[in-house]
Amino acid sequence: MSGFSALAENYDGFIVDLWGVVHDGYAPYPGVLDCLARLQAAGKRVVFLSNAPRRPAGIVQFLASMGVAPNLYGGVMSSGEAVYLGLKHRTAEFANLGRRLYHLGPPRDRNLFDTLDYPQAAAPEDADFVLNTGPDDELGPHDPELYRPVLDACLKAGLPMVCANPDLEVLKGGTRIICAGYLAQLYAGDGGQVIQRGKPDAAIYKPTLAMLGTSAARTMAIGDSLRTDIAGAKAAGIDSCWVLSGIHALHPEAAPAEAAASGLSPTAILPGFAW
Repeated sequence: MSGFSALAENYDGFIVDLWGVVHDGYAPYPGVLDCLARLQAAGKRVVFLSNAPRRPAGIVQFLASMGVAPNLYGGVMSSGEAVYLGLKHRTAEFANLGRRLYHLGPPRDRNLFDTLDYPQAAAPEDADFVLNTGPDDELGPHDPELYRPVLDACLKAGLPMVCANPDLEVLKGGTRIICAGYLAQLYAGDGGQVIQRGKPDAAIYKPTLAMLGTSAARTMAIGDSLRTDIAGAKAAGIDSCWVLSGIHALHPEAAPAEAAASGLSPTAILPGFAW
C-alpha cells in the first residue's frame, strides 16, 4: 500500500509508535503531522505507545518541541511509565526488589524514580538492583562493549536489572544507536536477571486501549519494529501496520518475506505513516 487513508476508515482507534514512525529523534517524518490531523478530523482516536524510558509528561514536552502538538493525539503510554508504576506500587516482580537502586542511564531519565522512595546508590556493590534506562551521556550510544565493566559489576553484585526500554536500537537522524534493551540482552546473556516492561509484552496494551477507549477489534497498531511493535500487536490480538521508515528501512518488496521469516503477518505494510 502507498498511504494510510485506505486503512483509516476500517478502525476507530490507532496505537502509534513514536521513534521510527512519528519522528527520527530530531523531527517528524514527512507527512506525519498531516496524517495525524486528518485522523483527528475524521473523528479517529490516536494514542502514542512508546518504549521510551521516561514518563508521559516528558514525552509530550519533547513532541511539542518538534511540532507534534497535543491536539493531534489523545494521550501517551510508555514503558517508562509502566516501570514507574511497578516501582511505585511494587507489583509482580517489583515486590521482591530492595530499595537502593543503581541507575544505568542519563540524568534526564531520573524522573522514573526521583519522586519515589528509592535512594540512589553510587556504585553497584551498594545497590539492591540496577535500573537500566539506556546508554549514558558519558559512554555514548554506539559501542555496547563500553558498558561491559558496569554490567559485570552489577552481575558480580548479584543485582536484578529493571529495563525501562525493551528496544534494542533506534535510528536517530539515520544513525543506529543502541537502547536499554540491548544492554539488558547482554546482561541476560551473561546470566543476569532482567525485569522489563513495554512492547512486545501484551500487558502494556491493556492500559493503552483503556486510554484510547476503543475495542481491540476496532483498533490498529502502527510501528516500525517487527520485534516490538508488530509482535506486540499480535500478542495483544490487535491488527497492525508495519511502516518502513525506521529500523527496517527496507525495499518494500523485501518486507513481506522478512515479516514472514519472523512469524508475523501485519495487516498492511507502508513506506511511512503518511496519508
